[in-house]
Amino acid sequence: MFDSSPLSLISNRIGKLDDLASLKLSVVIPFYNEENVLAECHERLCSILSKIDGHCEIIYVDDGSTDGSRKLVEQFSVSQISLKYIGLSRNFGKEAAMSAGLEQARGMAVILLDADLQDPPELILSMVKKWEEGYDIVNMQRIKRNGETWFKRFSAKCFYHVLNMLSDIDVPNNVGDFRLLSREVVDNINQMPEKNRYMKGIFSWPGFRQITIPFVREPRFSGETKWNYFKLVGLAVDGITSFSIKPLRIATFLGCVIALFSFIYGVSIIIKTMIFSEVVSGYPSMMVVQLALGGIQLLCIGVMGEYIGRIFIETKNRPLYLIQTIIEQPAVQQSQSYEESA
Repeated sequence: MFDSSPLSLISNRIGKLDDLASLKLSVVIPFYNEENVLAECHERLCSILSKIDGHCEIIYVDDGSTDGSRKLVEQFSVSQISLKYIGLSRNFGKEAAMSAGLEQARGMAVILLDADLQDPPELILSMVKKWEEGYDIVNMQRIKRNGETWFKRFSAKCFYHVLNMLSDIDVPNNVGDFRLLSREVVDNINQMPEKNRYMKGIFSWPGFRQITIPFVREPRFSGETKWNYFKLVGLAVDGITSFSIKPLRIATFLGCVIALFSFIYGVSIIIKTMIFSEVVSGYPSMMVVQLALGGIQLLCIGVMGEYIGRIFIETKNRPLYLIQTIIEQPAVQQSQSYEESA
């Protein structure tokens, strides 16, 4: 059980500076209603982290779960690994939960891992090895996505293609949130003030030295995904509008092209009527053109509305998330030394 007594909190403060100096790896696990899979995830993760030479911590970020996930996390056993539970006051979304975990992480390297075990924790050893070789970001690229429909795989491929075509930064294809970030990269990300966050783009924006490791993504260990197609479409829109203004330029280009063709078409009608005395007909075709133009205009207004809406949200300057609970349990050896010093 996590110990939230005053003595434990005082002990944590006493050892904080030493912990910052010795903490090698932080693993951030955002979750929402993952009661069926958290125990398996914790067991496999602890087994892997015990093989790492250096002190590690696991940070569970509860994004407003309504099942028994919190109670389950509080019962996790602690050995040589520090545990931290961060409970958000409500469901703010995965992007906010990941941001909360990054701000709380203290390790010299930080790994983001989903609780559903689609991204195997066993790959952490390879990621840490690449980081020790000098890489600041270790991207994990999904070369095969088991357990997903062909349509989802196809739409994901199209999204990354469109995003990289429109974006001003290079977002690695088929690389999700599962990756390793060095301390320097995490510190720079934590300084970014925007509230509309597309984390895959934010992870790519700082640059630094990167390497990509391919892997096969497994199906969910249990339960169903919390991401339906409507949420995925919304995330895709966030990704494009957060890192590119090209949709606005495309809207401007379409307006110029349509205006030019309309002028040419108008001149041709005048010439046919006044010089060749031809009666211009074609009511159905004119209606089709008008409806098409109306649709394009509404689309362009919608694109501008997306950007204006994001400006509105940013100007309100509300916090990205609210933390309701933080419960910490240091590793056994650290806990004993802290109590002795207290």
